[in-house]
Formats: sequence, structure tokens, C-alpha cells
Amino acid sequence: MPLNFRKKKIWIAVLFLSVVLSIALIDVWSYKDVSADEDYSELKVFTEVLSVVKNNYVENVSTKDLVYAAIKGMLNSLDPHSGFMAPDDYKEMQVDTKGEFGGLGIQIGMKDDILTVISPIEDTPAFKAGIKAGDKILKINGESTKGMQLFDAVKKMRGPKGTPVTLSIYREGFKEPRDFTVVRDVITIKSVKYKMLDKEDGIGYIKLTQFQEKSADEMAAALKDLHKQGLRSLILDLRNNPGGLLNSAVDISSQFLPAGKLVVYIKGRTGGKTEYRTFGQYPTYDTIPMIVLVNEGSASASEIVSGALKDWQRAVILGTQTFGKGSVQTVIPLSDGSGLRLTTARYYTPKGISIQNTGIKPDIEVKLALYTKDGKPVKEHPILRERDLKNHLDAASQKGKSEKLDEETEAIPFTELKEADDNQLQRAEDILKTWDVFKKLPKAS
Repeated sequence: MPLNFRKKKIWIAVLFLSVVLSIALIDVWSYKDVSADEDYSELKVFTEVLSVVKNNYVENVSTKDLVYAAIKGMLNSLDPHSGFMAPDDYKEMQVDTKGEFGGLGIQIGMKDDILTVISPIEDTPAFKAGIKAGDKILKINGESTKGMQLFDAVKKMRGPKGTPVTLSIYREGFKEPRDFTVVRDVITIKSVKYKMLDKEDGIGYIKLTQFQEKSADEMAAALKDLHKQGLRSLILDLRNNPGGLLNSAVDISSQFLPAGKLVVYIKGRTGGKTEYRTFGQYPTYDTIPMIVLVNEGSASASEIVSGALKDWQRAVILGTQTFGKGSVQTVIPLSDGSGLRLTTARYYTPKGISIQNTGIKPDIEVKLALYTKDGKPVKEHPILRERDLKNHLDAASQKGKSEKLDEETEAIPFTELKEADDNQLQRAEDILKTWDVFKKLPKAS
């Protein structure tokens, strides 16, 4: 039965697991009890174990804690993005949607069952303390992270402004782990940064760090200001953008594509198809030359936007192959205030391409230079892709076609580069400067 998309309010997201998680509140879900009698019969063993533990374990244990732990184990066995959220975790998720919380400012994931930093967010306590992408977090305030669930780690790093958190970090090149003490602050994530790169040629630059509730409004304001400054072409930077809200991805795509264009469609297990199209809420800049920068850290909603702009031949995609997260998570509130985050569908680009486990292949592949213009080497760290996450969805099980995966790159440079050393950005700027020149050349007969 297709999903009923107009009855009950529920949270849905295309997200990447990180300290900064975002979930969208839209009308998307109607579900029925799909449990059959045989399913309940399988619970007999569970109730037996619960009874044995309650009556015989060496210490008293809470039934609620045992049930919560069992539910977490069940969800964690599915895929990296499904999970159970206790009431406090569910509240934290709702706070994340606003883009403001008390914490450190790092995006994290699991790599080989080790809590690993995907990237620090610019201008946050973690960034200023020297936390780097690829760092392995072995302890949080002295407590080992081995076996710790991602949301539990997030919860331990969140807290009131001004309170410290000590992270035990192992980094390639370290002889032994080092402690980094980071003081929490209110992390207000402004998702859009922009400027004119070249006023003479009218080249604008917009960096989108996440897809949040206000991202589309921030994008519209940035484009309006750049237009006043003489915008004639644009570079949209989605590098290291872990994703966020599905509706935000559609809203932002609507500012670069004509109304009515398909941005993405999703399909669940039953085959029901739901389309998301552009609309005319925002001013549309659908004719200016445009380049989108992507890399291995561009995930989820970033891949939806870049995939839509690529399929409609609206922009040139430049950089390296993206992360490869092509699944949709629906978050269902439960009766006791907890929440269930469940992978319910895969998404497909307008041409029907599933990028799960593969990613978006750029039109022009440009790897970041390994040396700065001063000849200094740029540090590297291993790539963390969707396919590296435990229990990731198998691309081979998808009916939709997938783009070919580039297997060559094994490491990417840190992106803390000066503009002059950012060869991907420089290449994009050079292409836009010559855009009009090539347009004026006579077409081949």
C-alpha cells in the first residue's frame, strides 16, 4: 500500500549521522500494524530472557532499561541510519532541527566500530581546540567509547554552555592518544556563507554547510544580496556538507530550477513512489551559469541537490565522488516520548539513479592538490564513505540503476585551505570566467 502523505504529521529526514543531526517535520506517514500472530509467538523467547534477567541477574535492573536496550540492539542490526531514541535523545533531535544547541561542534560517525570525527564545524569550540577530521575518539570524559552508540556519544558531548568535555583522541602520527579539553558553547549553525569572488566577472560564491530549517531562506537572502552586487554566475560549494532536511534540499533546488521540475523521488519496500518537485516560493536563478563543488564529504541532501542539478543539466558538478547515502529515514514518535528512526525508503535522482553506496560522479573530476602553492604538503586522512559504515544497505539489492563508483582515491586532504590553495575552487572560477567565451564560439555544423 502506498504511503498516505497527507494524514499524520511525522518527522522524516535524509540525514548523515553526526553531532549535528537534522530532521524535517512534514506530512508524510500513515502506517498500520503489520504484526501477524506468528510475530508475537517469536516474542516468547524474549519474555523468557527478560524474566530470567530480572529474577537472576547479580544486580537489580530496570525493566525499562532492558527493553530500551533490546530495542536499540534490534534497530542497530538493520543499517547505520536506523536507531532508537530514548525520550531525552528524541528531544535532542528536535533541538537539532533548529540549528542551535549546546555542544562542541563536530560531526561524527562510526568507522570500523570506532567513534570517528567526520569533520569539525568551522568557528566552533572543537574546531578552535584543534579537533581534526579522521580523529578517533577513544574516550569521552574518561569513559571508553568502545561499544558506545552514536546517539549516546552525542548526548555525552552535548551540555550547558561553559562546561568542559575531555576527548581522548588518537590521530595518525600520534604515538599514543592525547586528551583535548573542549569547553561547550551554544552552537548556532548558520548554514550559508557567501561572497563575491570576482566582482569584475560577476562570480558569486555560496558555501552551504548543512540543510536546516532556515537554509532555504538564508540561500534566498544570499542570492538576493549577490544579485545586487552584480551576480552573473555562481559557485555553490557543497563540499563536506553532511546533508539534513529533505524539504530543505527541495526548497534550495527550487531556487535554481524552474517550477515543476522533479528534484527527487523516493520508493519504499512496497514500491510506492513519491515525487518532490520544485515550486515558486522563492525567486529563481535558473539561467545563470553555475558550478557545484562536491567531495567525499558531500552526503545525503547534498547528493539530492547535486544529483538534480546534474540530471537537469542545470549546473556543472566539479570535484570528487560524493559519499553515497541514498536512503530516507522516517522518525516515528512513540507513546512514552521516545522515537524510532527507521530507514523506510531509497531515493532516486530525476533520471532514476540510485546513489546508495556509490555517490554522485562529478562531470569534471578534480582532486584537491596535495601541496599548497608554497610547496607545503597537505595532510590527508582516510575517506569515510557510506560503504564503510557497518550494516550499510547493499547497492546490489536496488532495482534502480547506480552510477559507477570510483575506487581509486583512498585518502582526501583536509579542506582547511586558503582560497589560493584550493585548486577545486580555482578550477571552478576559471571555468566560469571562460563560460561566455565558449558560448560565443560558432557551433559545429
